[in-house]
Amino acid sequence: MIRTTIFLFLTVTFTLAQPNTKVYLMDLDFGPDTFEVSNFRNISNDEGYDSQPSFYSDSLILFAGNNIGQNDIAQYSTALGKKSWYHEGSASGQYSPQRIPGSENVLSVHLDSTGYQRLFRHEHNTGEFTEAHPDLQVAYFAMYDKELLVGSVLADDGLDLVVANLKTRAVDTLAYNAGRSFHKVPGTQSISYTFENEDGNHDVYQLDMRSFESFFVTQLPVEVLDHIWLNETTLLIGSGSRLYLYDMFGNDTWKEVADLSAHKIVNITRLAISPDGTKLAIVAEPKP
Repeated sequence: MIRTTIFLFLTVTFTLAQPNTKVYLMDLDFGPDTFEVSNFRNISNDEGYDSQPSFYSDSLILFAGNNIGQNDIAQYSTALGKKSWYHEGSASGQYSPQRIPGSENVLSVHLDSTGYQRLFRHEHNTGEFTEAHPDLQVAYFAMYDKELLVGSVLADDGLDLVVANLKTRAVDTLAYNAGRSFHKVPGTQSISYTFENEDGNHDVYQLDMRSFESFFVTQLPVEVLDHIWLNETTLLIGSGSRLYLYDMFGNDTWKEVADLSAHKIVNITRLAISPDGTKLAIVAEPKP
């Protein structure tokens, strides 16, 4: 029954949620009174679904890339200006690649042809991959450290928010109706997550990883599901072809900081920022 539920959920999710998205990269100059982007380029460069970027390092970006009809882990080197495959050849599609903190290895979500999905660890030096937590049906996640994961897992009625330990295999369910955007908050011992509120919009919360207590940060604008942190108090989102910033100590409003419509893109969704804060990756659709 659980496997059937997962299959139906994922069939709907991935069928409806795989538009012709691309991963774009730009240089970022961000400061107290500055937000400027430049050198905008498409780094995925193929037809089909490319999404879920994350920075392995300041100069290497990982993402789920379309590889002749299947999603594998792609990598783009800013030093070489070139895309290649970090891992390909699995019988399962690979999504949400992320580097494990304090390690050279990578985690990703594998989705097989039956709709069954699991979390896998990819060994950086050998290319081998093994299940990281066999009992965990992870949909979206972020690593707090090399052992603790915060994410949403598949449940009968949607997504549950959990904290999971990859070493002990312990899993604690914290809430229901979780979203898909999880990020470690810079300079803190917290991870942010999104939660669907009563109006169907998504709120951002911070989870203190010492006490496992959450506190409300802000509500995302209508139909926005993703966020990132530029620093410990500043969030960034995309909507349409524009980027918006939210300062936790500001006037409680989202401020437009960039209009990317000149690059002929629409429907900005996921975002990622390099560890040194100088590069921004986004996912968007090319404007027809």
